[in-house]
Formats: sequence, C-alpha cells, structure tokens
Amino acid sequence: MSQSPRAPSVNATSSHLSHATKGLVTQSGLPLLPLYEPEGGAQASLGRPGEFPFTRGVYETMYRGRPWTMRMFAGFGTPAQTNARFRALLAKGQTGLSTAFDMPTLMGRDPDDPQALGEVGREGVAIATAADMVRLFDGIALNQVSTSMTVNASASVVLAFYVLAAEAQGTKPAELRGTIQNDMLKEFIAQKEWVTGVRPSLRIIGDMMAYTSRAMPLFHPISISGYHIREAGATAVQELAFTLADGIGYVQCGLAAGLEVDAFAPRLSFFFDIHNDFFEEIAKLRAARRIWARVMRERFHAQEPKSWLLRTHCQTAGVSLTAQQPLNNVARVALQALAAVLGGTQSLHTNSLDETYALPTEEAATVALRTQQIIADETGVAKVADPLGGSWFIESLTDQMEAQALRIMAHIDQMGGIVEAVEQGYPQREIGNSAYEFQKRIERQEEVVVGVNRYTQAEQSRIPTLAIAPDVEREQIERVRAARAARNAESANKALEAVRDACQSGENLMPRLVEAGRVGCTLGELCGVYRSVFGEYRDPGGF
Repeated sequence: MSQSPRAPSVNATSSHLSHATKGLVTQSGLPLLPLYEPEGGAQASLGRPGEFPFTRGVYETMYRGRPWTMRMFAGFGTPAQTNARFRALLAKGQTGLSTAFDMPTLMGRDPDDPQALGEVGREGVAIATAADMVRLFDGIALNQVSTSMTVNASASVVLAFYVLAAEAQGTKPAELRGTIQNDMLKEFIAQKEWVTGVRPSLRIIGDMMAYTSRAMPLFHPISISGYHIREAGATAVQELAFTLADGIGYVQCGLAAGLEVDAFAPRLSFFFDIHNDFFEEIAKLRAARRIWARVMRERFHAQEPKSWLLRTHCQTAGVSLTAQQPLNNVARVALQALAAVLGGTQSLHTNSLDETYALPTEEAATVALRTQQIIADETGVAKVADPLGGSWFIESLTDQMEAQALRIMAHIDQMGGIVEAVEQGYPQREIGNSAYEFQKRIERQEEVVVGVNRYTQAEQSRIPTLAIAPDVEREQIERVRAARAARNAESANKALEAVRDACQSGENLMPRLVEAGRVGCTLGELCGVYRSVFGEYRDPGGF
C-alpha cells in the first residue's frame, strides 16, 4: 500500500473545516495535512473520516475540529458531596459530567430498604427522590453541560428525576444534552443489576426511547455498553460482537415501540472498554464503526446518514488496574487512553490509579483528567484525523476483528436474536469461559501483569484513599423518610397507581414517572411497582 501523503479536497464553503485545517504543525514546525491517504484517494473499504463506512472516524475533521469530551466518572456519598466533586472537576477543565450511582440506586432500592444496608453512598451517589437530584446538580446549569448517567435497571426513574431537576432550574427537557446508560441487555449478560426481567425491561426502554425522541431530542436515551461485558472477562472480539448484537436488539426495540428508525437511531450511542492490547483496541473501534454503519444502512434501511454513525464513549479498563504497585496504573491508563483517542472515541473517562482500593480521591481523579489533557494538548495526536489509517498492521487487524465479530453475530441471529441468546445463556457462558481461560494464562505467566506475576516486590505500596463517612447512610435514610412524611400522601398514592396502570395498559411510562417524582414518590417505590407488575428477575445461572 502506498503511503505517499495526499491532501484531501477541502470544501471551500465549510468555514468550520477550513478553520480546523489551518496552521497545525509538529513541535519542530513541520506542516501537517488534515488527512493522509494513499495516492489515488481513499480505499472503498475505508473511506475518509466522516464518510461511509466511517472506519476512519465519524467526523470529517475529528479532533482538529473539536477535542473529545473529557467526561470523568464521579459520584459518592450524598448528593452534596458529589456536587462538590463535579464543581471541582469542571473547574479543572473537565468538559462533561458523568454520574456514578450507589448500589441501592442501581438496584431500585431506597436508602432505608433493608437490602441497602451498608451500601448507601459507597460505590456512587445515593439518589432516592427528585429533591436529591436537584441537590446533585445545584449550581450547575443543565442547559450548558452534557451529563452522562451510568444507571440501568432504575434508569427510567432517574431520567424522570433529572427532568424535574432541570425544571427546577427553569430548563426545558428539549434543552438537555447527555446520555443515560439504560442498557439492560448487558446487565443480564454481564453486570447483573436488575429490577425485572428481560422483556419487561425492553418494554421500559422502548418507552424511554419514544419519550426522548419527542421531548428530549438532544438527549441519548441509551448507551449500548460493551464496557461491562469486557470487564466480566470477554475478549475484545466478544465485546465487539455482543455489544453490536445488543445494539441490533435495541433498534428492534425502538421499531417495536412504533418509531421510525431515523427518528431514534441518530441518538443511540455506545460505550467500549479500552484494555491493554494497544493496537487491538484501536482496531476494535474502527471495526465497530464499519459494522454498525453497514447494519444500519443495509439491514435496517436507515436513510439518514446520522443513523449510520457509531458514536462512542470509552473508558480505560478498570479490570486491568492492580492493587500491587498502584502507581503502575498511571502508565496503564495513559496508554489505554491514547488507544481510545487513536481509535477515534467521542468521549473518554480515564480511571484513577487508586480505584482498586476505593472511590477516587480528588488528587487521583485530577491526575486521570490531566492524562487526557496531556494527550490532547502535548502529544500532537489530535492534529491529524486517523493518524494510523493505512497502516498495514492496523488495517489487517481491523479486518480480522470485523470478520470474527460478524461470525458471532451471525450465530446470535441463528438463535433468534440477542434476547433469545441471553435467555438461553449463550453470551454469559462464552464470557465465563473466556474469563477462566484468561486467568489460567495469567497463572501460567503466558499473560504478563507487571507487579503481579512478574517484576514483583515484597513490600506493598501504600497510597491515600477516599473514606466514606459512616454518617452518610444515616443522613440519606433520614432524608428519604422526611421526604415521605412531608409529601401529600394521597397525591403520592394516586401517582403510584397511575404508574401501575401504565405498566399494565402499555401506556408510555415516562410522563407518569415524571408526575410521580413531582409529588414526592421515591425511586424505591416506583421500582417496587415494576417488581409487583412485571415480577422480579432471578438469574438462571448456568455455571
């Protein structure tokens, strides 16, 4: 393949592209073209950035036009504590918020639920009422910031509370930008946080897709997540295949909800894990874009080019971090973040070095953010769109990733689709087998983990960690009980019955949930309605 650089044609009418391609040089002053291609132009299988099949990126100028969103995951303790962390990260240059919720919130339980004991505020922020959501974003203009919320089983309730928090600021739903993860298929496959079963969960997601299409056109109602699939032990190929198969399932879900594909597909987003095999992770993102573009155009006959785009958030691999020699995690995260950028991510979270011990300290979170800023502003990798495009190795690896993922996806189709595959335990078994085999390779030292099975040291490194105050749980319990006591009980009961009726009738749940949050119904109460109507899910196991 010829590697002679060739400048692409530049649309003179595009002031944005024209501005983005001026004056970029290396540190030595060598001029840089916006894009490098073989002589004769782009190959058909690759195209150019911003052109079908988007192998080289979803936007024409990529990071020359604007950098990726630096969206650091944050959430712990009370809403006020997380609000303070949000403000600190925004002050240090973070460009988007990403909210972590505690286990009771994720599982649809209030802080005073017996099953929440010992978990309130531990792994994220505790949210039980719309008032908690108002406190979480106090002083942060929701019409000016993009917010991501990592929540799935209780996502519909959390979204309703978010709409009410924006309303309290005078912001309309149509002005809100951001993403709610809301990916229940990967929960059943990998992360195991649920309220009700597979098919009722998809019905709720369909309601959310329909509601946001109408009321929140700038908001992404689902982030189709391979991250947790990979963290559970999947290979990169399995992560790619199962994630895109989940995406196909959600497109089918939107169609079943009565939506036209082009009405919701442009607002689907993805979320991938970036692990240690540097080039494989880059190839994975390139293959993902190409497969998705063809699926949307050829399988679902989407007409709008924005429907063909796979836009993705990425996060460095939490499972790759080690408690042994934790400072090594800084190097791991930096290399993983660089792979995400070279792979063409749209937003990125970098893990903190201390996350194997506890929630990140502010200092560790700052180092993780600075890692992204160094990549963006010091390395020069953002000055050229798809700088690795055309590499014999990268292109061959991308082709192999695509071919192997398509084989797995075809097998899922033969099973009747991803819902049937999940109900039969197919992805779960495959991931379990891969996790087992990888661990055996580590134990045989066929896979090297620096500081764990090679280059070890006798003395354990010590670093400061974040402690959650023991009074957080008591404070949140008192707050939710006070909220129940202060509300109009009759209005709350009527609102809960209205949600129950919508569950049974098939009416869209979202307007009912918003009204229920408005009159003080709690997250646990609303998820309790789901359990009572749809039944509580039990994992069928399989190992």
